[in-house]
Amino acid sequence: MRKLKAAIFISGRGSNLESLIKSTNKKNSLVDICLVISNNPSAKGLIIANKKKVPAIYVVQKKNFEKKITKYLKDIDVICLAGFMQVLAADFVNRWDSRLINIHPSYLPKFKGLNAQEQAIKAKSTFSGCTVHYVSSKIDSGEIILQKKVKILKKDNTESLSKKILIEEHKIYPRALQMVARRLLKQK
Repeated sequence: MRKLKAAIFISGRGSNLESLIKSTNKKNSLVDICLVISNNPSAKGLIIANKKKVPAIYVVQKKNFEKKITKYLKDIDVICLAGFMQVLAADFVNRWDSRLINIHPSYLPKFKGLNAQEQAIKAKSTFSGCTVHYVSSKIDSGEIILQKKVKILKKDNTESLSKKILIEEHKIYPRALQMVARRLLKQK
C-alpha cells in the first residue's frame, strides 16, 4: 500500500509531533513521517524526532526560510504544522495548497492567532476547543478539516484550558491527517 510522505514543522515541545508519529506507526496508517523541520534549534520536539529516528533539521533564519527548506521537501506529499510559530510566505502556502495543514487551539473561527486559550478565558466563552484546518494565506482561516469542542468551566484558567485542549489535539490531529491522506491518495 502506498503511503504519503509527511514533514512536520515544529517550534517547541513537540507533543503533537509525538502523537502524529505514534499514530503513523500503526499498521493501517496511510502516512509515513519522513522529516521534522524546526525554526528553533532548542525545540524539544527535535529530541523526540531523534528518539523516534525521524530525520530532523532546524533553520532559524526567518528571511528566506521557505527557500532554505524547499530542497528538503522534494519527496514530501503533505506538511503538518504542529506548534510551528512562524507565518509562512503566501507563495509557499499557495504552492502547498490542500497539502499543508495546521492544528489550532480554539474552535475556529473563534479566537484566531496567538494566545487562543487566553482569548477564550478573557471572553468568558463557555467553550473553546481545537481545529485542524488547511493553511491559507490568512492566519487560521483555511478550510476546516476536523474540530473538537472543549467545555470551559468557571474554575478554568488559561493553563487548565490549555491542558484540556491539548488532550483533544492529540486525538484529532492524527485522525485529520489520515482523512487528508485518504483524499490525496484518491487524487493520485
